[in-house]
Order: sequence, then structure tokens, then C-alpha cells
Amino acid sequence: MMEESGIEATPPGTPPPSTSTAKDAAAAAAATPVSLADTVGRSIENVAEDLKKQVLEEMTQHDALADPITQQANLSSALAPGTDSTITFPEEHDDPRVSTTTGGLWGFIKGVAENPMVKSVLDKTKHSVETMITTLDPGMVPYIKTGGELDIVVTSNKEVKVAAIRDAFQEVFGMAVVTGEAAQSNIAPQPVGYAAGLKGAQERIDSLRRTGVIHEKQPAVSAESFIEELLPDKWFDIGCLIIEDPIHGIHLEAFTQATPVPLQYVQQAKSLTPEDYSLRWSGLLVTVGEVLEKNIQNVNRTDWHVVFTGMSRRQMIYSAAKALAGMYKQQLPPRTV
Repeated sequence: MMEESGIEATPPGTPPPSTSTAKDAAAAAAATPVSLADTVGRSIENVAEDLKKQVLEEMTQHDALADPITQQANLSSALAPGTDSTITFPEEHDDPRVSTTTGGLWGFIKGVAENPMVKSVLDKTKHSVETMITTLDPGMVPYIKTGGELDIVVTSNKEVKVAAIRDAFQEVFGMAVVTGEAAQSNIAPQPVGYAAGLKGAQERIDSLRRTGVIHEKQPAVSAESFIEELLPDKWFDIGCLIIEDPIHGIHLEAFTQATPVPLQYVQQAKSLTPEDYSLRWSGLLVTVGEVLEKNIQNVNRTDWHVVFTGMSRRQMIYSAAKALAGMYKQQLPPRTV
């Protein structure tokens, strides 16, 4: 055939090309530009084709195992006496489970996406991608986990409270919409005692409902810090969190860990509060944080806890909010499937 086409055949004894010829060929190959996009594109096409074949094989095996009685009946009828022993095979048809209207990888995915097995694979892939994104950029967690049926309003627009409560509820429920709204209470700036702390948290929720900022049935979470003398001359700062869900009739409380406050700073806050202060019944005019900020360098009035305990206020709120979210989840009625 080669002789007829005019192509000369190389005799078996022909020596191999010289070293210089081989080097020239290698240099010419190296000089040929290779597109990275072409290489990646071919790799993606190969992976997509392998995935398509693998899924189709698994789906075929699943169908084969799903109806063995029908297969046995067909085989018995084919081998029954008096019938033609010639076995005929059905003509091959396109798999109806795979859409052919759109070519390429996306056409294949569109055709099999409704299959439960494939849907499970896609869900796992989505989770893996989200994990990778949040690992590289933890700041993306609130955006990815914002959604779902749970909608919570926090009675504050301070990030230290809103972010901590959002992280806690999204951790417990998987997804949740948590937003903040500024709210006021009719108690002293520095509440003293458990009763004053709980009253302040509840009044923040009531004020948002009363002013129409949130609906009367809107689930809300409120946080309030207070100080308490748990032992003689031993004062502690504690945070209380409450959740109120009128639709399901749920009202729960949780508390942060107690942070010790040196007695001298509590006494200063008391001395700066007039005796005739109208809200003295609920607490002090000056907060402990304000006193600490004036007496200790590099201390912030709103997050001084880290100086005394090594744990930030946000971490404390998050821990209590996670416990609150867990109790809330247990009391919610089971979802109807």
C-alpha cells in the first residue's frame, strides 16, 4: 500500500536519526506554544466524560438490581420449550435519563440532577466547596449560612452582639437569617442584679414591638449585661440572653460566664452615681466598663473582659447564645416532611 501511494518505506537496517536531528526535533517541540486554557479545557472534558460514564454505569447497575423478578420472567420466557431459542437483543437507544437537548457537561448534569444518587453527590460537592471557601476566608461564613426558614432579630445593632448571636444560631440550625435593630430599655446604664438584667433585655424586645420596628410575632433575641455580688465583696459581670418566640409560645433565658470585677472599680461606679438618681433602683449611672477604661490603659469600655479573663465579650456571648439556640431548637415542633 505504501509503494502504491508513493511513500517510501524505511528499510529495517536504516540507522536511527542522528543526535543533532533528535535535538532539533525536541527544540522545535519545545518552541511550539501550548495554551494553558487548552490543557485545562481538555482535562475538564476528560473528567466530565469519566464522571458521566461512571454515573451511567452506577445507574444501570441500580436499575438491574432493582427489578430482578422482571428479568427472571423475561429470561424464563425466552428459554421456555416450544419457543425460538434464538436470543435477540433490543436495539440500543439513548438513555432517557440523560437530557440531550444541551451538549457538554451542563447538559449531562441537567439530565441527571433529579436522580437521588446524583443529587446526593451534588450536595456533598456543595458542602465541600463551602468548607473550602470558609476555610480560606472565614468572613464568608455569614454570607453562605444566611438563609433558611429561621428569622431572628437581635435587639441591638452592635456587631459584638449581632455577630456572636448570628454565628451561634447558624452553627446550631445550619442556616439562619439573623439581623440587628437598635433598641432601648428604661433601666440604668449599668444594671445591678439578675432581675434588672432580665428586665432590661425584655424591655428591648418590647420597645421594638411597641414602635412597630418588628412584628408582634417576630422571634427576637435580646442581650443585657449586669453586675452582681455573688459573694460578700465579690462582684461579677454577667450577661443574660433571652429569646422570645410568640408563634410557638417559647421564652428562654441563658447566661454568660461570670467575669470577676475588682471591688474598687464597683465602688467608684457607685460613688459616681447620685443618691437621687431616678433609676437607682435598677442600677448605676456609670458603667463598670467606663470606670475601667479611665483607670487601666489599653482597655475598652465595651470589651474589657479579655484583660481579666483572656476571653472576649463576643466569645462569651457566642457561648451563651449557642446554648440558647440549642434549647430553642429542642422546643420547636418537629418539621413536617
